[in-house]
Amino acid sequence: QVQLVESGGGSVQTGGSLRLSCAASGRTFSSYRMGWFRQAPGKERELVAAINWNDYSTYYAAFVKGRFTISRDNAKNAVYLQMNNLKPEDTAVYYCASRSRPTGVYDYWGQGTQVTVSS
Repeated sequence: QVQLVESGGGSVQTGGSLRLSCAASGRTFSSYRMGWFRQAPGKERELVAAINWNDYSTYYAAFVKGRFTISRDNAKNAVYLQMNNLKPEDTAVYYCASRSRPTGVYDYWGQGTQVTVSS
């Protein structure tokens, strides 16, 4: 299995920035794509951004509007989410997830890190 640990969450005012980190370990050979999800109270979980380990294919949700950037460091088995110009609606628990080739779904998840944006 794949183990994921997120860090970098916190509180910031509107317009501020945060960088989230996700460290992967375990059976990382089975992971081909990493995603950042978020879930706010009363809302469904939504995919924010995703990136492949072995190429630079990326995905961004429309609501990012160019504000967020996903990146990776294969030597560290780490994935990052740079979040700029944060808005109150970005407030949520952010999760790192691994998509495995055998299943084709995001089947491993971290515990989440809280991001709070105040106005």
